[in-house]
Amino acid sequence: MSTSVELLNRPIHGVSIPDSKLAREITELVRDTESGLLFHHSSRVYYFGALAGKRRGLSFDPELLYAGAMFHDMGLTRQHSSADERFEVDGANTARDFLRSHGISQTDIDTVWTAIALHTTPGIPQHMHPVVALVTAGVEMDVLGLSYAEYSDAEREAVVRAHPRPQHFKEDIIQAFYDGIKHKPETTFGNVKADVLADKDPHFHRGNFCSVIRGSAWRG
Repeated sequence: MSTSVELLNRPIHGVSIPDSKLAREITELVRDTESGLLFHHSSRVYYFGALAGKRRGLSFDPELLYAGAMFHDMGLTRQHSSADERFEVDGANTARDFLRSHGISQTDIDTVWTAIALHTTPGIPQHMHPVVALVTAGVEMDVLGLSYAEYSDAEREAVVRAHPRPQHFKEDIIQAFYDGIKHKPETTFGNVKADVLADKDPHFHRGNFCSVIRGSAWRG
C-alpha cells in the first residue's frame, strides 16, 4: 500500500477507514477510477455516515459501510456506466461484482447493493439496515447539508481537512451527475436526477407519472 493511501486512513473523531485488505483494495480501485472530486466526496460520505452511526448508537460493519460509501458514485464513471440502468444500479452492480470476487457473503453483498441503489431515494433508507441508512445519511450531509448542525465544527473541519471539499463543490458535483447520466435521460424518471437534467439541459423533457398512467394499455 502506498504512503498516500496510508495518509488517508487517519482516525477522525474515533472513526477510521477499516484496516483490512478489502478496504485497501477498495480505496485503490476507487481512487484510480473516479475523479478526485468523486473520490474525496465518497470518502467524506463514509466519515459523515460513520459519525452519524456513532451518534445514533447504531451497530454497523465499518467495512460494509466503507464499501457502500466508496462505490456509491461509481456508476457515474465511464468505465462502469451502462446504457440503460440508473447510475445508482450501475454503482451497486460494480460493488456487487467486486465483493463477490473477494468472497463476501451474499447477505452482506445484498446490504451494500441496497445501500447504493437507494442512496438518492429520500425517506426510505433511514428505516432500513444501518449500512443502508448511513450511506444515505453521509450523502445527504455532504451534498445537501442535511443534519449539518448535528455535526460539531471540529468534526466537519476534520473530515474536510482529510478529504478536501473544493470551493465550488456544489456546482462541480451537479456537473458530475449531469456528465454521468446525460446519455440515458430515461433512467431519471421518478428520481432526483431528473432535477439535474432539467437544470443543465434546456431540451430535457421530464417524465410525467400521471401521463404514464393515462397512456397505459389498461382500459378505464
